[in-house]
Amino acid sequence: MIERLLPAYVACADTYETDAPAGSLYPEEARLVATSVDRRKHEFAAVRACARRAMADLGVPAAPVMRGHRGMPLWPDGTVGSMTHCDGYRAAVLARASQVRAVGIDAEPNEPLPPGVWEVISGPSERARTPLGASGRTVHWDRLLFSAKESVFKTWFPLTRVELDFLEADITFRTSPGTGTEGTFTAELSLTAPDMPRSYEGRWLIDGGFAVTAIVLPVSPSA
Repeated sequence: MIERLLPAYVACADTYETDAPAGSLYPEEARLVATSVDRRKHEFAAVRACARRAMADLGVPAAPVMRGHRGMPLWPDGTVGSMTHCDGYRAAVLARASQVRAVGIDAEPNEPLPPGVWEVISGPSERARTPLGASGRTVHWDRLLFSAKESVFKTWFPLTRVELDFLEADITFRTSPGTGTEGTFTAELSLTAPDMPRSYEGRWLIDGGFAVTAIVLPVSPSA
């Protein structure tokens, strides 16, 4: 599913399985979740199994995916990537750093946010133009907004190491003609950082009970 949102030069792997193959973790990865509950161990291993498939597709030797600040995945030298997991779905993507500066993906269940979260993650302008709840019981826009902001953060943070608040990204959604379940979005940031754009373009999709978003920040031709 995630590959529908990304260009061909980004390697993608996903799964609807909740468990990874036995022994799929490197010892140093296993130590990161040694004291975690089984559910956390399973999702941790399953998403890293996806990461290993993406590495293979990109022609990169399999390697551990360790954790950096705030749990940021640490990818093999010369690559950038992103991972996501929610109940019933895991995905990982990987690209060459010579082509892509950063990539952010996120998947969420296509269902309403818990009470009170909408008011925390959305600004007045977003609330004015983003429907609350489901449109025709197809798109839960509040959850899609949350997912888009997660993709923005995953794109921004690895390059800046600067925290980004939900209200510092203003999202505008567009729906593709002829469909109500996919489209694009623009994120305008109020926060600035050296050599970072203020505007980010992404894509979104509703499929199989999930809301999925993705952003690719390419290397500029002059870089």
